[in-house]
Amino acid sequence: MPLFEYRCSACSTLTTVLVRNVSESTTLPACESCGSTDVTKVISKVGRLRSAQDVIDEKGSPREGQAYEDPRQIGAWVEKRFEDYGMPIPDDTRNMIDAARDGVFPDEISDI
Repeated sequence: MPLFEYRCSACSTLTTVLVRNVSESTTLPACESCGSTDVTKVISKVGRLRSAQDVIDEKGSPREGQAYEDPRQIGAWVEKRFEDYGMPIPDDTRNMIDAARDGVFPDEISDI
């Protein structure tokens, strides 16, 4: 899933958009800062994907009572709990864990 960046002509803010399906992405996004749709696509900086180990190295392993700073920590914690209890992971939970691994809070969690 590519990230596209757009520069707003009105306020010069850079807006980053995650595109889940490139073929369906035909409309330009609105500026996150001022809401203008007068945006221009820009060449993004090169980034590298952080692994689960990178997150642990940077944020630490999730511990009891600790606030999670990265959604991937939540996915790892949930998998560990299911493993500890010897339970299979339900499909809907697996989908949320996979979204967390991608660094995205599922809608059910982000609305809280």
